[in-house]
Amino acid sequence: MVHLIDRPSPNFDGRGADHPVDILLLHYTGMTCAEAALARLCDSTAKVSAHYCIDEDGTCTRLVGEERRAWHAGVSAWAGESDINSRSIGIELVNPGHEFGYRPFPEPQMACLIALCRDILDRHPIPPSRVLGHSDVAPLRKQDPGELFDWAGLAAAGIGLWPGEPAAAAIPPVAEVQALLRRYGYASPQTGILDQETRAVLVAFQRHFRPRDISGTLDGETVARLRALLTLVDASPQRP
Repeated sequence: MVHLIDRPSPNFDGRGADHPVDILLLHYTGMTCAEAALARLCDSTAKVSAHYCIDEDGTCTRLVGEERRAWHAGVSAWAGESDINSRSIGIELVNPGHEFGYRPFPEPQMACLIALCRDILDRHPIPPSRVLGHSDVAPLRKQDPGELFDWAGLAAAGIGLWPGEPAAAAIPPVAEVQALLRRYGYASPQTGILDQETRAVLVAFQRHFRPRDISGTLDGETVARLRALLTLVDASPQRP
């Protein structure tokens, strides 16, 4: 059970009855310190919020109740849905981000995140393939939580998916890779061309599932990991 500090944000509205909570979305704050991030998340003029914010020391602040729609995803999409705020729970992780000195996420913060995610997953039918980063749902705009976030460790704790280390695959035509990305959930173009937008989606995929190389290059290792993930999705029962 996570100890929560309540600091209510005014930045929320209703989810709507036709929007089940089926996405868990992770962010970094991208600000110089925790207090600056919390002040912004609670500033009515900023019009941004999240359900929770976890400091680097593991302190967890609840900003918006899970039954409400927090404003954390912005312009985003996943699996054909564009109103990600209505169907997600957003967690901000205090980290200065790429602009102010991006660094690894410390153990107390990750331990709190794992405990909080387990609590959330006990309350909501969120499939492992829908535990996502902000960059997954907004690859043209966002980088967070970024390549230093321990997605593999999170998956090892039973939260989300990890493709393992499959052998590199042959590189199929771009159109096939775009179709595989779309099948997983990414809003990938379906042009058959390795254009700038497709490269941005590849970078987002690599930040999450192959963080040692986030060049956006279409290579055999990226293809193998994408296929491995789709195999896991096909084999995994959906949460009740």
